[in-house]
Amino acid sequence: MDTNPTPTDTPTADTPRWFNGCAIAVVVLIALVGLGAWALAEFEKGFDGYGQLEQSGPSGYVADPLGPGATARYEDGLKINVSRPRAEPDGTYSLTVTYENDTDEKLRPGGESSDASVSDSGSAPLVVRAGKSLDDYASGYGLTWLNWRESAAALMPPLSTDKKRTVPVRIKPSRKGIPVTVEVAPPSAGFRETAYFQLTLD
Repeated sequence: MDTNPTPTDTPTADTPRWFNGCAIAVVVLIALVGLGAWALAEFEKGFDGYGQLEQSGPSGYVADPLGPGATARYEDGLKINVSRPRAEPDGTYSLTVTYENDTDEKLRPGGESSDASVSDSGSAPLVVRAGKSLDDYASGYGLTWLNWRESAAALMPPLSTDKKRTVPVRIKPSRKGIPVTVEVAPPSAGFRETAYFQLTLD
């Protein structure tokens, strides 16, 4: 004689447990894909030295300069803004170059020597010159950088992480309406691209 009771109910399907397991697997997969994409982007930045410009819109390169008021953004977190030039009553123009250090290291925007930190014609960490960005030299017009010593002095102190520095620039053009190029080549231990800005002294 069989003394074991016969089950009257059929076992229910384990659907909620299966569904929860799939949902967790999908969430983990999405997290892994996101982490992989972030790691690949960081590897690419590290491979090219973090000194590349990372822009939307104009690139900031010599053939595609940024405009007045724009900000050059580097992959490592450095940001450089060149303001719109402001006409002064005496016929001069004022503008500012602002460095924002969101990198993980102290920077020296002016390099090692104040005499070589700024220029209105040659190469330097900060160049403000007459002409368009692609011009080798300006023909028929020019400018004088009136406060270059003040600008160089503002560039020279080290710029710590999470700090900003604004460099005042005052220039006098030979005539109104000329194009002016600002070249910013922030020195670094590795490689850092020069950012170009093209302005017009209206």
